[in-house]
Amino acid sequence: MEKGKKKALSVLSMSAKSNLGQMIPKLNLVLNANFPSDVISEILYQLPVKTLVRFRCVAKRWCSQIDGPDFIKLQLSHSLATQTNLNVILKKWYLYMVEFESLQTAIELSAPLKVIWGITEVFGSCNGLVAVCNSENEMALWNPSTRKSQRLPFAPVEHPGGVELRRFAFYGFGRDPISEDYKVVRMVQFVAQDDEGDLVGDDEDGFFYAEVKVYSLKSNSWRKINDLPYYVRFLFQLNYLLFYRRGYGVYACGAVHWVASVGFGLYMIVAFDLGVEKFQNVPLPGKVDNGFEMDVGVLEGRLCMILNYRHVYVDIWVMKEYGVKESWTKLFEVSADSSLKRPLGHIVPLAYSKNGDKVLLAVEKRKLFWYNIRKRRAEKVRIEGAPKSFGADFYVESLVPVGRDGMDQRRQQPQGEMKKRYREKTDDFLSKGFKLTL
Repeated sequence: MEKGKKKALSVLSMSAKSNLGQMIPKLNLVLNANFPSDVISEILYQLPVKTLVRFRCVAKRWCSQIDGPDFIKLQLSHSLATQTNLNVILKKWYLYMVEFESLQTAIELSAPLKVIWGITEVFGSCNGLVAVCNSENEMALWNPSTRKSQRLPFAPVEHPGGVELRRFAFYGFGRDPISEDYKVVRMVQFVAQDDEGDLVGDDEDGFFYAEVKVYSLKSNSWRKINDLPYYVRFLFQLNYLLFYRRGYGVYACGAVHWVASVGFGLYMIVAFDLGVEKFQNVPLPGKVDNGFEMDVGVLEGRLCMILNYRHVYVDIWVMKEYGVKESWTKLFEVSADSSLKRPLGHIVPLAYSKNGDKVLLAVEKRKLFWYNIRKRRAEKVRIEGAPKSFGADFYVESLVPVGRDGMDQRRQQPQGEMKKRYREKTDDFLSKGFKLTL
């Protein structure tokens, strides 16, 4: 049996790199071998996702097996356990993807939300699904590997009215481990202005209002969340949100996380639990040096705390047991060197190298660096076909579906002319300058 499995895997691996039509006779030999269903699954889930998508058309037996929920979970678990099928999404005016193992060549992606003027932004990635948006009311969940997407239904924002307000939207995306559902969180905050146009919080003369809605992929519907805790108003940090985090939460351990500034040099981590759909305060470690700016990230599925000390060095902490204050552990320190020059700006860890001696860093939403933890040296990653500067998100290929009515991007027409007109407008926009209004 083992010899037959190895031969079958060899045939299937060759098929992944060849013309599928030419390989059909050999694939039929694998089919006619009458392997048990569990053996077929064991052979198939070791293959790349793009190959599995192609193999769906080989036989009805394979199609039903590959589309089955048990196989989808098995394939995803195998990818995460073996660190295979991993990619990095690069974000600029357009979206690109590069394989994590090589980090050599970026491929431009065709995002499901088409725009002539503006940017489709990624605000979350979980188990192979990517959450994208063009605005508060134009969002979609998208599986780039299967090229299927689900546009979220329209959910109007309820404006409180009565005063002159500025608004800012916060987003989050992740998996609800209780119901095994995928959910999107949208929080729109309204803040009043003073006579000089400065933003004012909820004090004697100010005004604050927030609307929170949660979308469920299973039900394909939104529901409003009431009884918001007082501290959500501290999430608004104009410069930080505008230039770095953009209000996009970090998903880890069944919750979406943001950083709130509650005073000069005082921070808290605000989490929205996707299972119970409630906000909560994540406990911070007891002994931490003062004088930092805080950010959050995720590393190997665990919540990270990123402390930037006056742009001289950055400490990376991880919460080894979620919700347990005592489990916070400092992983490493990033200091300036010949590649990472001072001042050290916005730094986010993405993933460890396979042997664990390096960590991939996204720096200033511009470049990727491999940082050698022991030697404290950084090496810039050069990716062919990538834009000159970009943000980055980690992504694992999967077969996770996006709903029954998911749109198949393979049936869409090429967007070459649209992209040409968009780039012309972008060049004109950049040459004239811009005025930013929240």
